[in-house]
Amino acid sequence: MPLRLVLYGDPILRTKGAEIARVDDAIRDLAARMITTMRAHRGVGLAAQQVGRALMLCVVDVREVERPSQLFLGGREVPVESMMPLTLINPRLEPTPGSEEGSEGCLSFPGLSAPVTRAASVRLAALGLDGRPLALLATGFLARAIQHEVDHLNGVLFIDRMTPEARRPLEAEIRRIERDTKAGLKKRRRH
Repeated sequence: MPLRLVLYGDPILRTKGAEIARVDDAIRDLAARMITTMRAHRGVGLAAQQVGRALMLCVVDVREVERPSQLFLGGREVPVESMMPLTLINPRLEPTPGSEEGSEGCLSFPGLSAPVTRAASVRLAALGLDGRPLALLATGFLARAIQHEVDHLNGVLFIDRMTPEARRPLEAEIRRIERDTKAGLKKRRRH
């Protein structure tokens, strides 16, 4: 069953995730439910903060996106599909030189999208669902999706990465989402 999505205005989205000390059944179950939630909302990535948990855990699945991606493990290219959905625990990113602009959206900002500049490729170290270290190089849309989700884990949102020119036409909608979310949180606390 999908988890409840957290929308902009909920303070957990600005909370840095806690490191996960042990990959156990509870973490694997949360990751599985996050994948279900991501798919139910037709997303390509989801961070634990977006389902109300401040943890260093995110999931990514770019198979349904018609934008080029490459993935390298141990210096060898592997089919992107073979690693999807990708669960990342305690990820550490190292952007490589070179950037590109691309359109991004976010499940915590329904209906919004804007151009964001990010590194064209990233080196990543994380733990997988089996608790083993994972080291990879991602390029293209997969690199963008990973950067977006790892930002979430650190309390950084895609609106923070927009230029003022890209953000300006979205300000009213961003404020509306924030206002509605805060009103909903207040109502929930009273009940």
